[in-house]
Amino acid sequence: MIGLLAAAAVLPVLGGRGGVARAGTEPMWARDLEVVTITDTSIVVTWATVSAVRVDDHGMPLPLAADTELRLGPADSPAAPRVVLRDDNPTPFHYAEVHGLEPGREYRFEAYSNGLRAAPALLATGRPGAAESTGRVTALVPPPGRLLRTIALSNDVHFGEELSGIVAAGLPPGFRQEPGLLPYPEVMLTAMLADLRAPDRGADHLVVAGDLTDEASATDSAGVRALLDGWGVAGTDYFVSRGNHDRPHVGADYAGCSVLPAANDHHDCWGDVFSPRQVMASFDLGGLRLLSVDTTAVDGSGGVVEPAQMAQIRDALRADPDRPTLVFGHHPVTAESGFSNVAGPSFVLNRPDSMQLQELYLRAPGVFLQHSGHTHRNRRTRPDNAASVEYLEIGAVKEYPGGYSLLRVYEGGYTVNFYKTRTAEARRWSQRSRGEFFGQMPEYTLGTAEDRNHVVLRDLSGLTAT
Repeated sequence: MIGLLAAAAVLPVLGGRGGVARAGTEPMWARDLEVVTITDTSIVVTWATVSAVRVDDHGMPLPLAADTELRLGPADSPAAPRVVLRDDNPTPFHYAEVHGLEPGREYRFEAYSNGLRAAPALLATGRPGAAESTGRVTALVPPPGRLLRTIALSNDVHFGEELSGIVAAGLPPGFRQEPGLLPYPEVMLTAMLADLRAPDRGADHLVVAGDLTDEASATDSAGVRALLDGWGVAGTDYFVSRGNHDRPHVGADYAGCSVLPAANDHHDCWGDVFSPRQVMASFDLGGLRLLSVDTTAVDGSGGVVEPAQMAQIRDALRADPDRPTLVFGHHPVTAESGFSNVAGPSFVLNRPDSMQLQELYLRAPGVFLQHSGHTHRNRRTRPDNAASVEYLEIGAVKEYPGGYSLLRVYEGGYTVNFYKTRTAEARRWSQRSRGEFFGQMPEYTLGTAEDRNHVVLRDLSGLTAT
């Protein structure tokens, strides 16, 4: 896969750039158009303005500041889309959010900077039929009934990391934060936490499905815990599971932390700050059950659920099989996820444990969603049996696409919407890190509009509101 990405390295520069305008005296492109979020009443559209002649240290076009304009109108109207958002404050990283759409209605849209219409990326959003190519988008229709609560789903913070985008053996080339700026994991996590408290997001709870840290040092574990504790209370407001980067480690840097009983040369600094290894945790949110599952091995990047924890999961589901349940753990579960991610089947939950888990879901019809991280992409994959469960992977917090999903739970089902974080610093790093994987990061991680934004009808009327 890395070889294929390398072969495509020139595509972001050669394609999907649209026309040329000017930022001062310099020729400029408006590009990387993305309809990130589509709800029942709103859309979020992002794009970048970059130099047509200069590149940065990774060979990507340098950012150039310009104005921001979004035009929008009903698709069934003969009138051209009208300006619904205009911001003359110059920025290279454009974020246009518009509310007031009518559920189920189709709209036409156009995005502009310095009079130049923004163009989609060649591959990620430039395909025929994609909203960015057609200039058309349809607002979702929410499930029936009251909105009961909103839960933010997130993963892959990598607090303490300094080099982003490496898969294995130093490849593809990694990306660092620009000199003088805060570390990018801190930038992206604080941006997400600020977002979630904003009235237009209104998250009641936050789930972080693993890889909270870079390599689970005591300092990084305490640092990410402090930021999360500043947002809410663990086990009440926010909930975490362990990722492979959070696993117990060996070496002198970890010697002051608790010894892992099963491997006494490993020390569990993350566990000292958060929770013990391979222990399921259950939480109640007004009748909605959250199950946090630790899918990490003692060593390595692949996933495992050890027998004692599998028994905990089995007991919890058998005791109340019909209770609406959201399961979250770091490693994806399905066979489709295994063969479709860049690192292959060994990167996800091992096959025997995956099948055991899915068989438990088959006998527990209340389980409706499995949230995973690890792949850093937005993607829904097919279950391997007839259980009515959505298997959802969500893009990383720490790098492009740089965000989280909001799970809005209604009496008659739920909606999922992915949001990029929107501070100036977060938008800057997201644009820089989209150059990872030889510039093909969006092709792999952004996902389809339907992966990022969808509605599932399901009877959740027994749950209580916040």
